[in-house]
Amino acid sequence: MTTMAFTLRTDAELDAALAELSEAQGQSKQEIVRRAVLELHQRTQHKSRVAAASAASRERWDDVLDRLGSV
Repeated sequence: MTTMAFTLRTDAELDAALAELSEAQGQSKQEIVRRAVLELHQRTQHKSRVAAASAASRERWDDVLDRLGSV
């Protein structure tokens, strides 16, 4: 994995939260931020895939669902 430098400006609240998480999990603040960003990205991608699959299913089965709803 190639790493790159990145500056993250924080306020007191965020720095305190990062310090607490870092201490509790035994990981650096950098790793806490890294994991949080990757987790958010993964969840966002998952929601997009679920939405796309749902839309495709609704399109495919729309007539059947309409008939079932009118019974």
